[in-house]
Amino acid sequence: MADSPSTSRDTELSPDSGSASEAANGVPATTKEPPGQDPVRHGFARRNWGKLTILGLVTAPILFFTLWAGITLSFSYSDGTRTGFVQKLSHKGWVCKTWEGEMAMTAQPGVAPQIFHFSVRDDSVAAMITALEGRQVTVEYSEHRGVPTRCFGETGYFVKAVRAVRP
Repeated sequence: MADSPSTSRDTELSPDSGSASEAANGVPATTKEPPGQDPVRHGFARRNWGKLTILGLVTAPILFFTLWAGITLSFSYSDGTRTGFVQKLSHKGWVCKTWEGEMAMTAQPGVAPQIFHFSVRDDSVAAMITALEGRQVTVEYSEHRGVPTRCFGETGYFVKAVRAVRP
């Protein structure tokens, strides 16, 4: 009876299992890699997907903002000139200091002037405007629409050059 098939079946080892206790519990043994072989390594993106996601969420808006600002400041919507009297020019801003000014344009004496608000990005142009304050001047400007922040100027009109009308 000791050689009966029913008792030998419980203690027999299957070719797939490593020990009698694993065969009895039904839990497979962990496979050991043959000597000389490395374990399977996943790709860089699969191992670091969380870090790459955070990096993408941070860099995508910065890249978008940089491209948007570069495009809107590179292409002008319109170019032109305006003639009048510069009333004010000030260096404004908490973080991004910009030159902001206003010019009174009148068609004829006695008529209420139309105020033209403008921004100056170049310090040398701002110095020339300051020197010509109170005199009639002509400013050359370019209009940039869709600039994403007020850090480049409070208005869409950027003065490029200035000249006195009468010496």
